[in-house]
Amino acid sequence: MSGLETGALGAIGLLVAAVAALIFGLYFVPVPLWIAAWSSGAYVGLFTLVGMRLRRVPPATIVNAHISAVKAGLQGVSINELEAHYLAGGNVVRVVNALISADKANITMPFRRAAAIDLAGRDVLEAVKMSVIPKVIETASIAAVAKDGIQLVAVSRVTVRTNLDRLVGGAGEETIIARVGEGMVSTIGSATTHKDVLENPNHISKNILARGLDAGTAYEILSIDIADVNVGENIGAKLQIDQANADKQIAQAKAEERRAMAVALEQEMRARVVEAEAEVPRAMAAAFLQGNLGIMDYYRMKNIQADSSMREAIAAPDNGGPAGLRQ
Repeated sequence: MSGLETGALGAIGLLVAAVAALIFGLYFVPVPLWIAAWSSGAYVGLFTLVGMRLRRVPPATIVNAHISAVKAGLQGVSINELEAHYLAGGNVVRVVNALISADKANITMPFRRAAAIDLAGRDVLEAVKMSVIPKVIETASIAAVAKDGIQLVAVSRVTVRTNLDRLVGGAGEETIIARVGEGMVSTIGSATTHKDVLENPNHISKNILARGLDAGTAYEILSIDIADVNVGENIGAKLQIDQANADKQIAQAKAEERRAMAVALEQEMRARVVEAEAEVPRAMAAAFLQGNLGIMDYYRMKNIQADSSMREAIAAPDNGGPAGLRQ
C-alpha cells in the first residue's frame, strides 16, 4: 500500500471520528436547545442541560415547558421544579399548560398545587377548564314514591365546576350523582301527594341545594335542574292488593284449619256413637240374664227398628221421597 492510500484512509478515519464526536457532543450538549432558550429569554445553562442528560431527563421537554411558562408570564416556575416533577412521574407539559390557562382565567394556582393534582392521577388541565367552563352532569332516572303511593321517575342535570382547593383528596362525580339521587328520593318521598311535586319540581332543587351535597367533593354545585318528571306506577295500590291477597290466604288457611278440626270432631263423635252402639248388645244380654228384658220385649224392639228403617228408606230421595218429589 502506497503512502498516498495510507494518508487517505487516515483522513477518512479522522473524519468519521470527528463526526461521531460531534454527534456525541451535540447529544450531551444540545446547543440548538440552549440557543432557543437563550433567544426566548428563558436562559438555561449548558451544564444544566448536560446534567439532564446524565439524569435521563429529556432536555427538550423541560426546556420547551420552561419557555412556554416564561413567555406566558408565569412566575415561580423554575427548571429544577420542572425536572423534579418529571422525575416524580408527572406530566410537565400538561402542568405548565394548566398553569397558563389558570393565569389567563385569573385563577390563583401555584405550581406545587398543580403538580400535586397531576401526581394524584387527575387531569389538571381538564380541572382548570372545568373551573372556567362548568360541566353539566345528567343523572340517571331516579324512581321515588310520594306519600300517596304514586311513583315518580325524575331526571336531573347538575351543573358543577372544579374546586381546585379540594381536588386532591376530594370525592368525584360518582359521589355527586349518588348524593343528588338520595336527595331526590328523600324530597319526593316526603311530599304529601305526587301532584305537589309535579306542580313545583323546583322544590326538589331547593331542598337538595340546601343540604350542601358538595361538601368533601372536588366540585362545587352551581345548580340542580329537574329535566324531566314522569308518573310511574301506583305502588300504594299494588302494596294494598298484595296485602289483601296475603290476608286472604291467611283467612283461607285458618278456615281450612277450622274445617279440618270440625271433620276430626265429627269423626270422633261417630266413633263414640259406634262405640255406644257396640255396648247395646252387651246391655241387652245382661238384661236377659238378669230377667229385666223378656223375649217379647226384644221382638217389639226389633219391630220398631224395622218400621223405622222402612220409613227412612221410603223417605229417601232415590225412592221418590219428599226430596225426590220436590226435584
